[in-house]
Amino acid sequence: MVLVLFSGTLLQAQEYRKVKAKEGQGIYALLRENGLDVTDSYDDFVELNKKSLGADQQLIKGRTYLLPVVSARKSVKDDKTGIFPIFGDNYKKVEFKDDLLQGAVFYIVSGHGGPDPGAMGKKDGHTLCEDEYAYDVALRLARNLLEHNATVNIIVTDPNDGIRDDRYLKCDKDEYCGDRQVMPLNQVKRLKQRTKEINAIYDKYRGSYQRMIELHVDSRYSGQNIDIFFYHHTDSKEGKKLCKTLYNSIKAKYDQHQPSRGYYGTVESRNLYMLKNSRPVGAYIELGNINHELDQKRLVIVDNRQAIANWLTLGLIRDFENSKK
Repeated sequence: MVLVLFSGTLLQAQEYRKVKAKEGQGIYALLRENGLDVTDSYDDFVELNKKSLGADQQLIKGRTYLLPVVSARKSVKDDKTGIFPIFGDNYKKVEFKDDLLQGAVFYIVSGHGGPDPGAMGKKDGHTLCEDEYAYDVALRLARNLLEHNATVNIIVTDPNDGIRDDRYLKCDKDEYCGDRQVMPLNQVKRLKQRTKEINAIYDKYRGSYQRMIELHVDSRYSGQNIDIFFYHHTDSKEGKKLCKTLYNSIKAKYDQHQPSRGYYGTVESRNLYMLKNSRPVGAYIELGNINHELDQKRLVIVDNRQAIANWLTLGLIRDFENSKK
């Protein structure tokens, strides 16, 4: 089958590879299995196959899908890779694709952890723990940023849990702060510990673009569906700009992939501890309501977790570009 594509005034005939979806397979797993970069190929795949996807852009078992064509253009960091065990066996090899974030320094903080699982919900007999899902998205985001040659500091770490492609992530209490610092049970002490870790690193990069991204999952009554929303510190103009840029990135993707859905996230100010006391410009992000059925899909479906990380990455690239103007 030959499809005809229009690109500006260029008319190209292109033959696409076809594959059948397996039971329980998501778009990202299918792309990886077929040797495609998930970040670069996801949007092209959805556009090619939008009439063949199920609800929430899920693959349908046994249905045939078209694979995007890999561009022949090579990046400035072709064939350069690094090994980062924190991402787990399946994701530890990271390809450096380009220098879009060279000189940018990020602090990625997933909420709660250690003795505190954070918000908890139930789905299909499984317990959902906020810290596990926030941590998985945090790792995916950190890995994306590394691909663009950023300096990335992962503040909450787990020696056993890398990036996981499971729907239901096992709740545990073995997370650390930084390099094996045991987390205290007391919330204020835990926040002080993380802030101290971030601020100790901050001085090493004085004068550089530095941003802290803190990821959480909200807990509300089961009937309240919420979109991803953002907090910045009340006195931080740069924090407000950062949150608005991330908001616009998420909204643009919802408008692209689910134009009839609408996006109702918000950007607000709050004097939260880490936003107030951490020295980098910060954004506090709530990913959804762990007790709402639709928001739970945003968490348990691995493609959705990866999509959140990808869309936040795009926003951070834009924020870094804006900082140079």
